[in-house]
Amino acid sequence: MSNAEHTFRLAGSVGVAMVTPFCPDGSVDYDAAGNLAKHLVEQGINNLVLSGTTGESPTTHLDEKEQLIKVVRQAVGGDIFITAGAGSNDTEHSVRMARSAQEAGADGILLVSPYYSRPSQEGLYQHFAKVASQVDLPITLYDIPGRTGVAISDELLKRLAEIENVVALKDATGKVAVGARRINETGLAFYSGDDGLNYSWLTHGAVGVISVVGHVAGDRYRKMVQLLENGDYHAALQLSLELEPLVKALMGGGQGAVMAKHALALQQVIPSATVRLPLAPATEEEITQLRVALERFGLL
Repeated sequence: MSNAEHTFRLAGSVGVAMVTPFCPDGSVDYDAAGNLAKHLVEQGINNLVLSGTTGESPTTHLDEKEQLIKVVRQAVGGDIFITAGAGSNDTEHSVRMARSAQEAGADGILLVSPYYSRPSQEGLYQHFAKVASQVDLPITLYDIPGRTGVAISDELLKRLAEIENVVALKDATGKVAVGARRINETGLAFYSGDDGLNYSWLTHGAVGVISVVGHVAGDRYRKMVQLLENGDYHAALQLSLELEPLVKALMGGGQGAVMAKHALALQQVIPSATVRLPLAPATEEEITQLRVALERFGLL
């Protein structure tokens, strides 16, 4: 069994980039985080991605990230895969976060390309390789050039795939056909990082999804995966088309972390939709549109 296959069997196929609940005063609400994690698992999620961008990683601190892992692990037990974000444009900071996550009990690390600095491909390689060398956990790379300003090239991805514990890629490039070729060339386990393309990725070789919309539709994405595993492509496509309004409500106009928190607050899964600046709450119009979409799906 390859490293990628082993990681996939551990991590499973339906992941959520989990929000980090805050109290109204802006402090981390650890009780709400534990309850949210249990709720997501009950909806069919088997990979909880903590402290990614949707978890407001740029504005949460190392001790908060570490405590979040411990709380979620206590809440969901040892059978659920926990992936911890350790992305930064400071390599030594990424190393500290990755080591801290491993010590706190995470099962894997998510590493986004260093943002804003726009390093060269060699700089990207050295960044990822340095972090990977400092932990024993499987590494999922995260390619999202629309946010980071730099893309992982074909040549770089092949080099990175040769690192023993680099086993997966979360792809938010929007280039599904390119991704299918890269899966074949690298042997990495690919995860869809774009809810609007989940069906397309899953039918082009991806092993699973890491979703934001899964906060409220985890059971539906679980069903989509099962339909595809059973060869029922038509039913899976119809489910994907049905989910489009919900994807648009959470991801179309607003910011994913903001809208996911409002959705969970409307469902009374978390007590507050508080975010930390520079994120700001959704507008009344956005919340109204979100409420309509949730009601349409019977989620309120």
